[in-house]
Amino acid sequence: MRAMILREQGGELELAEVPRPEPDPGEVRLRVRACGICRTDLHVLDGDGDLTDPNLPLIMGHQIVGVVDAFGDEETAESSELSEGDLVGVPWLGSTCGECRFCRMGQENLCDCAEFTGYDRDGGFAEYCTADASFCFPIPHGYPDRQAAPLLCAGLIGYRSFRKIDERAERIGLYGFGSAAHILCQVLVERGKDIYAFTRPGDTSAQAFAEDLGATWAGHSEERPPEELDAAIIFAPVGPLVPESLKSVRKGGEVVCAGIHMSEIPSFSYDILWGERSVESVANLSREDGDFLQIAPDVPVETEVTTFGLEEANDALEALRHGDFNGSGVLLID
Repeated sequence: MRAMILREQGGELELAEVPRPEPDPGEVRLRVRACGICRTDLHVLDGDGDLTDPNLPLIMGHQIVGVVDAFGDEETAESSELSEGDLVGVPWLGSTCGECRFCRMGQENLCDCAEFTGYDRDGGFAEYCTADASFCFPIPHGYPDRQAAPLLCAGLIGYRSFRKIDERAERIGLYGFGSAAHILCQVLVERGKDIYAFTRPGDTSAQAFAEDLGATWAGHSEERPPEELDAAIIFAPVGPLVPESLKSVRKGGEVVCAGIHMSEIPSFSYDILWGERSVESVANLSREDGDFLQIAPDVPVETEVTTFGLEEANDALEALRHGDFNGSGVLLID
């Protein structure tokens, strides 16, 4: 099969012919049809933050849409809710131990022994991949591959971040209006929330995009919004946005950091945190968050997608790095 291989962090992906993977017991094999790209892929590629020890050589990609092609053993085929020919999605969280204290407490996203798709185990920048059968999410019938792929990380993380916020919050700031924010914006507008979108200075295209999706206001990240926010979610991996967002959040408001990596957060005076404001992070996702895949078609969420071929993965990642497209980027494999 064809695959894009990462052999060394800091380099480029290499298009190669490699053996088609065989699923182990408990796993399924998927014929990949699409795979989204996201900033976590850039962190894996570059070796940023904590993502410095990928299982090289590695096939990246963790927003996988594919068709079940084979089972690792007869027991998995009989016990799994999946069947050959089913269209499923595979997210960043690839497997957990089920035994550590976090798994026992219902916090599998914090599992001490978790394996991550496109980092610890090969992902979807290839024509085939394998996945733990219990970590595959059914894709709603009729939802296009290119629309579904971004939901498997950007959508799930955005939705998990929103669930951290008090449900009474009405004015919500989204810092960094990329893949996750443009998906979440549609959900929150449908629920009657007022969305304030913050982009990098000068990115008038993204600001107009946010307004087209129903944002009440859009401006750059160094501006104060016209109204005090009830909460803010930071999707951009930019540490200085933490104190900036705190300045825009009311007393008792919340700031949620949604990225897996963020640049250094500068020191800030206590007065912008005082008043029972809070700052917290979101780590990974859980299978419970997979419910979002059933919610998205009802909104309906329509992801803005720029597509690339498998062999264009390097170009796609560079376009993402430089913000050359609005919304999400997706590799079409099939």
